[in-house]
This record gives sequence, structure tokens and C-alpha cells, in this order.
Amino acid sequence: MAFQTVVPIEDIRNLPLPELALRLLKVLANGSAQINPNNTLRGMQQAVGGGQDGAQLMARIADAWAWLQAHALVGPHAMNTLSEWQQVTELGREIADDPSAVTKVWAADRLAGNLDPLLSSARANFGLGDYETASFAAMKAVEVEVRRVAELSNDLIGVALMRKAFSPKDGVLRDPGAEPGEQQATADLFAGAIGAFKNPASHRTVQFDDPVEAAEAVQLADLLLRMVHRAEQRLA
Repeated sequence: MAFQTVVPIEDIRNLPLPELALRLLKVLANGSAQINPNNTLRGMQQAVGGGQDGAQLMARIADAWAWLQAHALVGPHAMNTLSEWQQVTELGREIADDPSAVTKVWAADRLAGNLDPLLSSARANFGLGDYETASFAAMKAVEVEVRRVAELSNDLIGVALMRKAFSPKDGVLRDPGAEPGEQQATADLFAGAIGAFKNPASHRTVQFDDPVEAAEAVQLADLLLRMVHRAEQRLA
């Protein structure tokens, strides 16, 4: 498949980088199983033409290639690891065949930064595509940490534990310096997060097939853990 038939010159010039990269991925996925970047880029250079404009277009194509590599959609060829040969990865082929699968890339980007070490299990399950377990594990980590820091008994679980730990009246983890309304809002935040993302998965099978939503649930758990540890510092 010729690159210029898939991506017109104006699109190379104007498309956002991720979209241009996905167009390039489609070309690569429909070509040879083994890809030589230099040969492929030189062929594209002939297609877009020379001159200053051609150099700028090739710079954008090279950036798009780098974007694909950074997101593990193109990588070293399994049988030619000591050469420059590359291949479209399994995830890359999945996305090339089903454009909606690119949501996995956007979701993974959300978890690319540092997360609380307590969320390692959630992150591992997310990487395996088990989004229900990832969300559950993230909120379970919050529940366990709240119980530990507040030194509450194992009899208290879920929403009841959050209400007790952050109660504006006598909650161990409440912020005494905050307004009563803010204290209540914090208790509601923790109770709502546990009630929405942990409790359902504890009692029944939940259809959780949106990777972006799962990633955001893990991010929410990361924020809650940061708030718990801030409370722990106050107690110390």
C-alpha cells in the first residue's frame, strides 16, 4: 500500500501527530512483515518529493514513526534483533485492524507516570487487559491503607470504613483545619469511590471493558492514597 494513497500531502502537513502516526501504522501493517526503516523512509521521501517542503514533510513522518515506537506499536523484529529490521507489534496490528482499539494506547498513557507502589497489582492487571480486576485492586488498596492508617478493625469494610475514618465528627483521618463542609465532602469522596468501583466488583461480575475508564479509576485511587498519606503525616 503506497503511503501517498493513504495519507495525502496536506494531511501529512496538518494532521495531529498521533493521527498521522496511526495512518502510517496502517501502511506498515499492510506491507511486509519485516520493515527496514531506512528503506521505507527513503521510499516515502520519493513519494512526497524533494525540496524544503519535502524535508519538512519527511520530518513529520519521522516524528510519526518515533511516536509508533514510543507506544510499542512498532518494534524490533523478533528474528533480526541485531539489525535495523523492525515489525509491527501485536498491539500495532490490533489497532491497524480495529481503529477503536487505539483507546488502549490513550488509556495506557494515563498510567505512564508514577503511581503509588500500592497500586502495582492494579497496574499489572491493567496491562493484562483485566480492567475489572485493575479497578477493584486499586480501590482495595485504598481500603486497606485507610484501615491501616486509621487503625480501624477488620469488621469495618467498604463505605462504612470510609465514613468512620473520615467522619467530620470524630474521624481519625479528617483534616481538623478544613471547614466542616470540606470534611464532609472528603468523606463523601472516599465513600463514593469505594461504593462505585470496589463494592460492585465484590458482589457480582461487572462488565468493565473500557480501558480509559479503568485507567481513570486507577488514577482516582492514586489520588485517594495521596490524601490518606497526607492524613498520616498529620497524625505523625
